[in-house]
Amino acid sequence: MDRENLINLKNYKNRLSFKNKAGRALWFIAYWVLFRPFFGRIFSPWRNFILRCFGAKISGKPKIFASVQIWAPWNLEIEGGCISYNCQVYNVAKIIIRSNSVISHNVHLCSASHDISSATHELIYKPIQIEDQVWIASDAFIGPGVVIGQGSVVGARAVVVRDVQPWTVVAGNPAQVVKKRIIVK
Repeated sequence: MDRENLINLKNYKNRLSFKNKAGRALWFIAYWVLFRPFFGRIFSPWRNFILRCFGAKISGKPKIFASVQIWAPWNLEIEGGCISYNCQVYNVAKIIIRSNSVISHNVHLCSASHDISSATHELIYKPIQIEDQVWIASDAFIGPGVVIGQGSVVGARAVVVRDVQPWTVVAGNPAQVVKKRIIVK
């Protein structure tokens, strides 16, 4: 890296508000004291209550495991379904998970990145929307601004950086359409 770019990187400014930073500091404490220690499915209602106290919009009875790391509860909206263990919910922008959707273990929902065309790499963020009846398999990565269409399946370890059409199966890095999802009774 040349000296000019190094100097510009030193000029990086965190553009998130003081209110956001203070809220995340309080959430960090509450996460470790009130959310994380209560593992097991029987404590899902408790974890949902704590998330609601921090501004999450929760309807239905979603199962959110204790090891899920949520960056900003006030930017989470979930209508049921499940977020399994060790998931990263990096929701600088809103992340919406519609009903009957399953987020398998170790999935990373990432609503923010940095502007690589800027000398100071400003934070950029876009919402993620996961529609009804979606299954995101283990270790998948969902990038900023992505919409996962209704009934879709994201294969294990897929990297999704573009929208996924409804009722399709995607897999790979970057994720590609594998086939249409057809439900057989």
